[in-house]
Amino acid sequence: MTHRYALLLAFACPLAATGQDKKEYQAALVGFYNVENIYDTLDAPGVDDAEFLPGTAKDWNSARYWSKLDRVAGVIGSMGKELHPQGMAILGLAEVENRTVVEDLVKRDALKARNYKVVHVDGPDRRGVDVALVYNPTLYKVYAHKSYRLTAPDDTSFRTRDQLLVSGVLDGDTTHVIVAHWPSRRGGEKRSAPKRKLAAELGRRIIDSLLAINADARIVYMGDLNDDPNNASVVRFLRVNGDKSKAVNGTFFNPMHEPFSKGIGSLAWRDSWNLFDQACISPALVTGAGGRYRYYGVRIFNEPYLRQAEGNFAGYPFRTYVGDNYQAGYSDHFPVFLILVKEAAAGR
Repeated sequence: MTHRYALLLAFACPLAATGQDKKEYQAALVGFYNVENIYDTLDAPGVDDAEFLPGTAKDWNSARYWSKLDRVAGVIGSMGKELHPQGMAILGLAEVENRTVVEDLVKRDALKARNYKVVHVDGPDRRGVDVALVYNPTLYKVYAHKSYRLTAPDDTSFRTRDQLLVSGVLDGDTTHVIVAHWPSRRGGEKRSAPKRKLAAELGRRIIDSLLAINADARIVYMGDLNDDPNNASVVRFLRVNGDKSKAVNGTFFNPMHEPFSKGIGSLAWRDSWNLFDQACISPALVTGAGGRYRYYGVRIFNEPYLRQAEGNFAGYPFRTYVGDNYQAGYSDHFPVFLILVKEAAAGR
């Protein structure tokens, strides 16, 4: 079934009609959500998951596991529903322990009618958290995926999340999605920044391999980058720019620059906001070259119920735990999503 929505073109947009003409557009929504530590309750060999086991300080248990899944599924189910009745066509995830927890997530009541499918590859992260991708098979047809390992030449003990490339067809448009969760800032900027530079360089190699095959490849690079849109890892080494006019010759456009410049973030730390959760797009998705969908807008899904209501952290993302204290919240990150649109065919 084709779903359409009438766009009120009240701001500058490359698809805006001139004069009094009104056009109708069809949307496709592509998002990302760091769901913060979705672990099962089982002790996995070789994984440092002791923090999230029954009988520990956090007292993680089956009731809390299923409650967490219900809450996260409810968030995903609500994202973008005013733009498309089936919400996210494609959603990248970070901080999931294994494929089973993702499959449990998409089977919860808020999501099960969409029949989301899962792409997941176990990675080497010491804490056992991975990235994954879920997709609506009626909207996106996956035909290939590959996981890329990040290594540090000067640190053979380094282990972190893989970067996941998924290739598929989004309503007729071949579209590649790369899901990443770059190394954290633990240990301070001086120590950790080189690892994120390596992550950016790996991401760029994946991107360049796709562009070498098709200069008009339609690519979304999404994830928790643990850096902001203006950091060197993103701008210089991933080659991403906040100016759409400069999205040429393989340079990606990062729509997160604008909200970040206005002080809007997806997570908060020590009374300041960061926008680590990003979704960057190839030039073809800016101009519409080589397909039908093109970029329209971006949203940080920061609904009031996802925010801490009171106390010293009022307005921050409402977390499942603060330290070992159970809060019954959602995540320490807000999800984000891209709005892609194409002109709807007449009479459909």
